[in-house]
Amino acid sequence: MHGEELSTKPEMDWLLSMPKVELHAHLNGSIRNSTLLELARVLGDKGVVVFSDVEHVILKNDRSLVEVFKLFDLIHILTTDHDTVTRITKEVVEDFASENVVYLELRTTPKKNDSKGMSKCSYMEAVIKGLRAVTAVEVDFSPNSLDNRASMNSISVNDACCKSTRRKIYVRLLLSIDRRETTEAAMETVKLALEMRHLGVVGIDLSGNPVVGEWITFLPALKFAQEQGLYITLHCGEVPNRKEEIQMMLDFLPHRIGHACCFREEEWRKLKSSKIPVEICLTSNIMTQSVPSLDIHHFVDLYNANHPIVLCTDDSGVFSTSVSKEYSLASSAFSLGKMEMFQLARNGLEYIFADATVKQDLIKIFNSAANELDL
Repeated sequence: MHGEELSTKPEMDWLLSMPKVELHAHLNGSIRNSTLLELARVLGDKGVVVFSDVEHVILKNDRSLVEVFKLFDLIHILTTDHDTVTRITKEVVEDFASENVVYLELRTTPKKNDSKGMSKCSYMEAVIKGLRAVTAVEVDFSPNSLDNRASMNSISVNDACCKSTRRKIYVRLLLSIDRRETTEAAMETVKLALEMRHLGVVGIDLSGNPVVGEWITFLPALKFAQEQGLYITLHCGEVPNRKEEIQMMLDFLPHRIGHACCFREEEWRKLKSSKIPVEICLTSNIMTQSVPSLDIHHFVDLYNANHPIVLCTDDSGVFSTSVSKEYSLASSAFSLGKMEMFQLARNGLEYIFADATVKQDLIKIFNSAANELDL
């Protein structure tokens, strides 16, 4: 690794202008703090929460992994109606698009809330409604469906006149199986993903508190998803006491894994031989102490081994980061220059869960950007 570090404001502006992909972003973890505070005030006025208590939870920095899941428990309380789900989806997509993320895979756990009349299906319908509500950019979330064409046709006349300069973001959805769920609930999520393929759902994620649940619980649903042609990504190796599970996850041969922080040497060998791409989340790993410090982060080893990797945020709201900040952090920590950063972002196109047509369009976007950025 070599090249001038990208740490000054002009260089940060350069990173912002560089096209990027985001393959590991949790919807609920990417909510703006301002939105969380607003929602908390409303529920505070209703007596559902004590605002002074939850304000501290929302604004706290340097969260441990335990504190991260405490915040997620609060977020679940704050985001349990359809309108809120639609709102946060719209805002999250707009935030990623504003920093020139051209392809986003957004993952979320479909939720039930009987008191609000929310089913897993209606939850996802609220997410889709949020994608349709974005006006700041053109959102392509399902190019082959009538639903998406109708959404595109709703662009105003003024926007249509400016279509040649209108920014665009591809969005695909991953449905997450929470580690607290039963085998039956996991299967329900997979079946919902299959039903919503025409609306841009491309795969399944296994996530949630890594010390909860057992791999064998989710394996039937994941095998079924794999057999049905859905893409699979797994949170793998977040904590050190899951060694047997890591082995089984790697043997399952998912299309990607997230984090890979707590691997033993034999697991690194298996990962590298299998060439499973790794979603790297630097800020998340350091803030949760999954990795003690950047100077020993496995990014370096995987990068030097030419292993497939992609920089991601994990939870941009929870960790107060962005895709551009993750690239800036990698640049300063590992002495990567502009060309290396651009190539790292471009390589991410190889690991996306989208069809060849989308990949070709994104390659054109990166080729055009290479000329504009004088690379």
